[in-house]
Amino acid sequence: MTSHAIKGMKDLFPPESALWVEVESVARELFGRYAYEEIRTPLVEDKALFARTLGEATAVVEKEMYDFQDKKGKWIALRPEGTAGVVRAFIEKGLAVSEPTSRFFYFGPMFRYEQPQQGRYRQFHQIGVEVFGLTSPLVDAEVIHMADLFFKKLGLEGVMLELNSLGCPLCRPKFLAVFTEFLKKVESSLCEECHRRTKQNPLRALDCKNEGCLRITAEAPSIQDHLCDACEQQFDHVLEGLGALGTSYRINARIVRGLDYYLRTTFEFTTTELGAQNAIAGGGRYDGLVHLLGGPNIAGFGFAIGMERLMELVIKKRGEVQTAGAPRPHSVFIAPLGEKGLREGFKLAQKLRDQGLVVGMDYEGKSLKSAMRRADRIGASHTLILGEDELKKSVVLVKEMAGGAQKEVPLAKISKESFKA
Repeated sequence: MTSHAIKGMKDLFPPESALWVEVESVARELFGRYAYEEIRTPLVEDKALFARTLGEATAVVEKEMYDFQDKKGKWIALRPEGTAGVVRAFIEKGLAVSEPTSRFFYFGPMFRYEQPQQGRYRQFHQIGVEVFGLTSPLVDAEVIHMADLFFKKLGLEGVMLELNSLGCPLCRPKFLAVFTEFLKKVESSLCEECHRRTKQNPLRALDCKNEGCLRITAEAPSIQDHLCDACEQQFDHVLEGLGALGTSYRINARIVRGLDYYLRTTFEFTTTELGAQNAIAGGGRYDGLVHLLGGPNIAGFGFAIGMERLMELVIKKRGEVQTAGAPRPHSVFIAPLGEKGLREGFKLAQKLRDQGLVVGMDYEGKSLKSAMRRADRIGASHTLILGEDELKKSVVLVKEMAGGAQKEVPLAKISKESFKA
């Protein structure tokens, strides 16, 4: 029986996988400048962790989370997002007490059981950033600017920052009362999902993508008009900070994010290049989350970038990823012929690898024609031919793949210097 990948889960092959590594390297270098360090947390966590942090009434917990009982009957779950696990680890390691001001970034797969479509998979990947212990609105602005700078370093255009304030435990309940009253008046015109949301978590109605609901809630009260003085002042300082850093933005009062732990600053980066799935990153402030999970009452702020959607934009910007390997500087392929050629080629390959070169080799040693085809497929810059004639003269025939020029180099003297122009 032929095995197939699980629906909604994608294999990643070269050269696309190399492009992922490149993008992740840009993130590592940039985030490192801001003093962020990498953290790696398990893919599997206690199911209760996500129910507590994301909210029992969220679509993620209710319908999308991969959860199951282990062999001892404990309910566990594949992580649907990264923040909860980072916060859990931050507390469990004792850092919430010993180093309450900490900065982390992470890469890795997340899992949600939902209908696969363009840019949305059941196993998907995120680049995430979390900073703890800092309440200044300038931190919000700095982190958002860092994300914006990351997209710019990748050469992406048309990525727009949209942000909102969700208020705080003092002013949000007052807004929710007004908003819920509005929803009750239009309830008969809302979709079935929004009916349920109205009873469990009214703000989720602003997340609905149903065109009818979008038109109706466009007339809804705005949380921007119901912020308390402290939240309004905090949001103004965030906007001032973004302006000082030269980051363009648009205020969007519909941004509520899909998770319960956000308050005050929330934001998304969107694009017009990917159709309906237009959000490529999002995040915000979650000052009560560490305390909710048993840690001290310290602040948190962060974001996550969806890698699959991001890579779609990167590939569109660069053009289609080629199916053949991209040529690399000083990558060579050894084409030996016969048993003696194989023995010498085997030793030569290791010698050149020890010098830092990327080296491939034909281990059959039977056909020069097939070896040259292989060298071309992997994108080698040079092919080193070790045939009977070359071995009699103790030389290697070095053939330049691009122009076809070739030269003989003494076998004992060949090195990475032999392939420089």
